Amino acid sequence: MHNFATMALILSIETSTDVCSAALHEKGVLCAYTEIHIEKSHAKYITVLIEQLFKQTGHNIQSIDAVAVSKGPGSYTGLRIGVSTAKGICFALDKPLIGVSTLLSMAHGQAAFNTEKYFLAPMIDARRMEVYTMLLDADLNVVEDVNAKIIDEHTYHELLQKNKIIFFGNGSAKCKSLLQGQPNALFVGGQYPSAKDVGQLAWESFQESKFEDVAYFEPYYLKDFIRFGKSA
Repeated sequence: MHNFATMALILSIETSTDVCSAALHEKGVLCAYTEIHIEKSHAKYITVLIEQLFKQTGHNIQSIDAVAVSKGPGSYTGLRIGVSTAKGICFALDKPLIGVSTLLSMAHGQAAFNTEKYFLAPMIDARRMEVYTMLLDADLNVVEDVNAKIIDEHTYHELLQKNKIIFFGNGSAKCKSLLQGQPNALFVGGQYPSAKDVGQLAWESFQESKFEDVAYFEPYYLKDFIRFGKSA
């Protein structure tokens, strides 16, 4: 087990959607955070964002105790860039790697504002009317595990009869027109996966020494990448 009397500095990376972000946490407390909202820019900017973090805080990257990365589901290309960057740092510095569920980290971030104790349904845009999603209660217990779901007006019908559900994330916007007729369906805009939330969950894993195998770790794509009608 690790000696937690030390600084316990964790670098977190999030690249699963169009927003690219990085954060630095010390024992679960946010030290610095930086992000950029430019589509298809992750490969160009992720290392720049990480450099900015260490300049802002005065820390040296060699002083980190672990690297955390949002492992998916999400954008195939985005996830590969984030995971490749995280693994590269781990290999170079001989540091452990922590993988964090993208949807769970989103729910963790939203839970702080869930004062009415509603169910939480984080959603990441997939294709057409499909989303990557999961369902959690107000205490972040999993009600419905991570899945790819095609949304229509009947999708959450039974659950919404008995529960108020907050839908959020970039996949929720395309569901709003289908589900907003349900009085128990609530929508929160402007929410997206963030390295801030990845870092907080990573601290929990760090304390329990829950690390990934750096050599073999792969993103959780949920389904195969499709290009020109074929798996790639």
